[in-house]
Amino acid sequence: MNLATLVLAAVLLEPAVSGLQAPVGIAHAGDSRLFIVQQNGLIRVWQPPQLLDTPFLDIRNLTSSGFERGLLGMAFHPRYAENRRFFINYTDINGNTVIAQYLRSQNDPNRADPSSVRIILRVDQPFANHNGGQLQFGPDGYLYIGLGDGGSGGDPNNRAQNPADLLGKMLRIDVDSGDPYGIPPSNPFVNRNGFRPEIWSLGLRNPWRYSFDRSFGDLWIADVGQGQWEEINFQPRASIGGENYGWRRMEGTHCYNPPANCTDPALVPPVIEYDHSGGACSVTGGYVYRGTRSPALYGTYIYGDFCNGVIWGAKNDGSGRFVSTVLLDAPFQVSTFGEDVNGEIYVASYGGGALFRIVDDTQMPRKRRSVRR
Repeated sequence: MNLATLVLAAVLLEPAVSGLQAPVGIAHAGDSRLFIVQQNGLIRVWQPPQLLDTPFLDIRNLTSSGFERGLLGMAFHPRYAENRRFFINYTDINGNTVIAQYLRSQNDPNRADPSSVRIILRVDQPFANHNGGQLQFGPDGYLYIGLGDGGSGGDPNNRAQNPADLLGKMLRIDVDSGDPYGIPPSNPFVNRNGFRPEIWSLGLRNPWRYSFDRSFGDLWIADVGQGQWEEINFQPRASIGGENYGWRRMEGTHCYNPPANCTDPALVPPVIEYDHSGGACSVTGGYVYRGTRSPALYGTYIYGDFCNGVIWGAKNDGSGRFVSTVLLDAPFQVSTFGEDVNGEIYVASYGGGALFRIVDDTQMPRKRRSVRR
């Protein structure tokens, strides 16, 4: 089969925003603006065509950024226009994960109210890496929190498989009930001895970026690998949770610890994996394209690698198997993807401090085309 018939390979980057510092997250609040999370503790507002000088939120006094720490993600409440609530994920000055709620200012839609902070969850981090960082509200209205295994290498304490530990898990909580949050009664491990009830799925190493398909509600989880394999896990919307994605027993579809005889039918294998050839080292999860500007990309799951800048597109080949093809080689570190209100997809250059819109070749005027490596 010619994979180019499944995913259009003629894709280019349209410059959108510059002047950023280490962008690691992109979100929208239901309108034309994009909110850009900077690892250093600032959330910037891009109100096309202008990047506003004054940040939406500044928590630089609460976090110590660098390596895999800092301000790592944000999510707007589904009823943000009514209740002004949004949530952030950051590591505090001691390196521990904090999930906090803030309110938008009553008088300025481009400013948050820093005095409105309410801590939702704290999780101790034993090492400096593998903090996760993403926040997403699912189509069910619950907040999903991706946590890495706590760091070091090889998950030395096997936290991802420990049901009494929140690390190495996807959590699912109800921020509209309880104090400081409630447990959805449909969570898979509610009232099960030895399991934290917040857990939605387990066996994750570092789910740096994940997303829900805005049309169908399926969950795509990109999980950063150890030293050889990067993986993407697919959870259909009909899932009732409880999936075990295998880490540290497996890295992708390959044995890790133990190094052999690791197969277990209870583990859910990834739908996509790739090795570290060509300079790849760390998967950055993206989104299923549901916009209108690039119809050839419609239904394509777009993802990339932080180190070598390769951006892929994946589609179901009709038999239930997802196949990928290279869309482009971006000349930068791919730190995150994001959607705008219309479903157009953006990608961030970490070191370059910029965002680009992903467009298919036929939709971009030639005089505005970016240089490809």
